[in-house]
Amino acid sequence: TLIDEAGRGDSAAADRTVDSVCPFCGVGCQLTYHVKDDRILFVEGRNGPSNENRLCVKGRFGFDYPNHRSRLTKPLIRKPGVPKGLDPDFDPAEPLTHFREASWDEALDLAAAGLKRLHEAYGPPALAGFGSAKCSNEEAWMFQKLVRTGFRSNNVDHCTRLCHASSVAALMECIGSGAVTASFMQAQNADLVILTGCNPTVNHPVAATYFKQAAKRGTKLIVLDPRGLTLGEHAHRTVRFKPGGDVSLFNAMLNVIVTEGLVDEAYVSAHTEGFEAFREHVKALTPEAMSPLCGVAPDEIREIARLYANAERAMIFWGMGVSQHVHGTDNARCLISLALATGNVGRPGTGLHPLRGQNNVQGASDAGLIPMVFPDYHPVGDVQYRAAFEELWQTPLEDKPGLTVVEIMDAIHAGTIRGMYVQGENPAMSDPDLHHARGALAKLEHLVVQDLFVTETAQFADVILPASAWSEKDGTVTNTNRQVQMGRAAVPLPGDARQDWWIIQEMARRLGLDWNYTHPRDVYAEMQRGMASLDHISWERVAREESVTYPSPAEDKPGLDVVFGDSFPRAGGRAKFSPTVPLPPDEPIDEAFPTVLITGRQLEHWHTGSMTRRSRVLDDLEPAAVATLSPRQLERIGVAPGQPMRIQTRRGDIVLTARTDPLMPEGMVFVPFCYVEAAANMLTNPALDPFGKIPEFKYAACRLSPAQSEVPA
Repeated sequence: TLIDEAGRGDSAAADRTVDSVCPFCGVGCQLTYHVKDDRILFVEGRNGPSNENRLCVKGRFGFDYPNHRSRLTKPLIRKPGVPKGLDPDFDPAEPLTHFREASWDEALDLAAAGLKRLHEAYGPPALAGFGSAKCSNEEAWMFQKLVRTGFRSNNVDHCTRLCHASSVAALMECIGSGAVTASFMQAQNADLVILTGCNPTVNHPVAATYFKQAAKRGTKLIVLDPRGLTLGEHAHRTVRFKPGGDVSLFNAMLNVIVTEGLVDEAYVSAHTEGFEAFREHVKALTPEAMSPLCGVAPDEIREIARLYANAERAMIFWGMGVSQHVHGTDNARCLISLALATGNVGRPGTGLHPLRGQNNVQGASDAGLIPMVFPDYHPVGDVQYRAAFEELWQTPLEDKPGLTVVEIMDAIHAGTIRGMYVQGENPAMSDPDLHHARGALAKLEHLVVQDLFVTETAQFADVILPASAWSEKDGTVTNTNRQVQMGRAAVPLPGDARQDWWIIQEMARRLGLDWNYTHPRDVYAEMQRGMASLDHISWERVAREESVTYPSPAEDKPGLDVVFGDSFPRAGGRAKFSPTVPLPPDEPIDEAFPTVLITGRQLEHWHTGSMTRRSRVLDDLEPAAVATLSPRQLERIGVAPGQPMRIQTRRGDIVLTARTDPLMPEGMVFVPFCYVEAAANMLTNPALDPFGKIPEFKYAACRLSPAQSEVPA
């Protein structure tokens, strides 16, 4: 609520309210927009299952970005002779210096014609598409369907490749499902909760309140992380380990559980496979052997292993500190093995939960916005499921997995991929090693971008299509808890902007596809025909109940908050133990680059900043690029808090304002990746996890020094 000089609020001024869902993180908080004269005045939390009226600062104050002066309201076409790239003098609010306005017919015709020309000249491998976890389930379904049936390839991906792809790879391999086994609300039923590689108070603030409540009620929180976290104030034990030491720490814990007889033998015998070989594998990975690798004393490893194994009900939550490594899949395999060995899956207060980042990264992944699987995670090489989708879509489908985000950029440089369609993604800011990524975007012969603003990626586009913000559309999303929820349009589209689903359909028609959806509910109905996970969860039910957890046993029965109590969705119904060995980071620190660079999010900003840096309150709270490190380390390099500091890796350097955090250990620096003027991903390492194909955002060797120049504005 805004207060005037007399202290009067505007909360009574709204002429209508609209119930929807927050567009930021994967918690999926339900909210209510208060609207007057087709503008959102303020936002309040609703009593949704994952937030119970609570909102974080982004959910409460980050609603005004659709009204920013740089909002796209007309299609744009690049002017002849204007080079592709990031021009420091370009103003996204004044795009006509580099682009010209066009009608929808002209823009769509040109956008599709460029892609068709490349398809005809070079075949399906010449095209790729990036969809968006910021869009609805229906839009994700449509986008991947367009690429698979229109481009005739599986070269389609989205930001899951940059967050939890390795977690999904491990979960699919070991338990047969890429989603969580229990909601984060189940933490309140647990005796013990492990939080590792995640910082919920910053990245999932409302979920963090459930962990704090659980701790107050007696649940023991165990925080395992290289960084010190504010959630540690509520923890029973906080264990800091060396960056990249995850696999060695987790294997040492497994060794203790196996050698001290703490395994739930009855559960392992009834519900798993591969344990005997796994038991032999971990016997050599003792706390004494692993301690030098992870930096945790053997006795401390034994203590936390015993605490976890002896708990009657225990859960493990993890974030991108686990997944964003070249060994990210191995990290997740270890966590799964911990839960299986102790029987901590399938009961209230137990389970495995990778905290999903984007508001709809779970739903977009479920809907098939992934290059190696169809919707519901069926491999594209599976003859039976491919035939089912060929029948549903009435077209032959490619049986070879497509390329992932970083692989697509490599393929552009190699001359294989020549055209792209990007919807609501910003790889010119989010990809690792941005020199490489931006060079790839500049090399494309034809790039179509569908977005709200002329983002950094859109500055490379040939055609820009003005799309719809979350508060302007109807559609479903699926949060980290597997809860399918209904988003509703609260305000009209500005100018000549159009609904994302309409734009995708118009592109599909121009690519020769006979699509005739009239509303997102039509798309959802088709999704139900192709996705067993949505059985008994009709559009009408989601609209009526607001939130329905999948799987749901019947239309009139609640969805299952905890799954896999009886069996796992793998052949034979058993979960699998997958042994791992400790591996070093791709780029270890050395004398030349002695500090570990970690990248991630800030509380006030979202990912590449295209939304939150256009939100007045949020940008006022955090207006400038910062780097955070320990007070002693900052003193050692001769920089005072608030002064400019240079960070350099083997790929580039940036200048940011130094900030201290007493919880940061020495030898590390943390940089958020939302600031284009000091883009953290100019520095990051593009080395990939071999299974999840995720880059190593959480470890790059760097060096720090005072900066002579000022921090860029």
